[in-house]
Amino acid sequence: QVQLVESGGGLVQAGGSLRLSCAASGIRFSSSTMGWYRQAPGKQRELVARLATSGYTNYADSVKGRFTISRDNAKSKLYLEMNSLKTEDAAVYYCKAEVWGDAVRDYWGQGTQVTVST
Repeated sequence: QVQLVESGGGLVQAGGSLRLSCAASGIRFSSSTMGWYRQAPGKQRELVARLATSGYTNYADSVKGRFTISRDNAKSKLYLEMNSLKTEDAAVYYCKAEVWGDAVRDYWGQGTQVTVST
């Protein structure tokens, strides 16, 4: 059974920092592309950052230079370090695993809320 469990969300003042974690189980974490996505009320879910097994990363333009995605394959954990948070970063943040087999299959976590106050 695949499980992705996010943690680390919460309320932070604008300009502050948060570190999100995603604990994965039931997948070959080290061979999975992992990513963080977010969805604000009334908006579509969007890519925040994605980290391939090769180490290649891509970020949304809106978070470049402020957010850093990383992974610990030994612990099967994905992280998102978020600095200089803005009110527009407020959203539910989701962890996603792209698991490669005969076909690519996507798995999602339940999300963690990030609220940024002025």
